[in-house]
Amino acid sequence: MMLLSVNFGQLQAVDANGRQYQTGIYKSPQMGQIWLRKLGLQGDAQADLNAHGGPHRAIYCYAHENYAYWAAQLQRRDFRYGQFGENLTTLGILESQVYIGDVYRIGGALIQVSQPRVPCYKLADKMSIDGFEKTFLAANRPGFYARVLQEGRVEAGEPIMLAERDPAGLTVTQVNAALYLDKSDRDTAQRAVKLAALSPGWRASFEKLLSASA
Repeated sequence: MMLLSVNFGQLQAVDANGRQYQTGIYKSPQMGQIWLRKLGLQGDAQADLNAHGGPHRAIYCYAHENYAYWAAQLQRRDFRYGQFGENLTTLGILESQVYIGDVYRIGGALIQVSQPRVPCYKLADKMSIDGFEKTFLAANRPGFYARVLQEGRVEAGEPIMLAERDPAGLTVTQVNAALYLDKSDRDTAQRAVKLAALSPGWRASFEKLLSASA
């Protein structure tokens, strides 16, 4: 497992599809050692703090293996690190294998997987594909957010090591599917709501789902 790229950027004004907004989704690879703090990469900007950021969504990771999938699906070859708005582009860490609550060491930092990523129209605008957020969600290749348990410097090219495996054994894709793709899967929803490491927002969403279907 390896960290291929560390990506961040400043806020950018966007005027697309009748919407005007600022966003931090346009991220570029950064060289050298970068501080990973409790609230994210030093130098990174986040516009909508209701949907991004905070201690439970400090860092967004996306597997480079997914680039090949999207290149084939979209017939595109113009992707660059940070293409999907991720802070860390990884190799060897797939959503179907990563558990909510897993802890990874990257450089001097420790991160803990906290939730899948929920795409919005800003990703569609960045990709210049109307409705791409729905396509992205349906593919169940969401990447994941993580909290920072230990601050430290990270750098592209460093190994990523699994420090702790969550005993509940629910993958990012299982949790994502139970909330958005197969809401009839009450068993997974009931397991997910008990995950100590799951972000409060996702836990509340599962509680609402289970309450509505009781």
